[in-house]
This record gives sequence, C-alpha cells and structure tokens, in this order.
Amino acid sequence: MALRLIATFFKILLASLAVGVILSQLDITPEQVLAEIGLTPEQITNYLIAFFHWAIPHLILGGVVILPVWLVIFLFRPPRRSD
Repeated sequence: MALRLIATFFKILLASLAVGVILSQLDITPEQVLAEIGLTPEQITNYLIAFFHWAIPHLILGGVVILPVWLVIFLFRPPRRSD
C-alpha cells in the first residue's frame, strides 16, 4: 500500500513538472495564472496562514480525544496468531 502511495506521488510530481515545462515554453507564468483567477501570491500565503491557524487547534483538540481511544482499543485487542 505504501508503495502505491509513493508511486502515485511520483506520478503527480512528474505530471506537474511536465505541465510546468510546457507552460514555461508558452511564456505563461504562475503570476499570470493567479491573476486570471483573481488572486495574488500574497493572498494565497494569507489564506494558507489563516487555514493553519484554524486547523492546528482543531487537530490538537481531536488528538486529545482520538489518541487515548485508539490506545485503549490497541491495548485491549486480542493478540494476533502467528501461523
């Protein structure tokens, strides 16, 4: 399963590189693409920062509940047979 995830990651990376090279040859810059959709690099940075400021407290709060529950389930699970 991990191998499939890594393979998919590299396929996406390779496809992104190929599209980037093609767009570069057509003299299309990331700033032009962002301007077409009405964004600036600064706005994207601000949106990402706002997202992390929102997400991190929620992740911590969820972890405070989920991790102990997982630990209890893990500890009381019957042992696996090694046939």
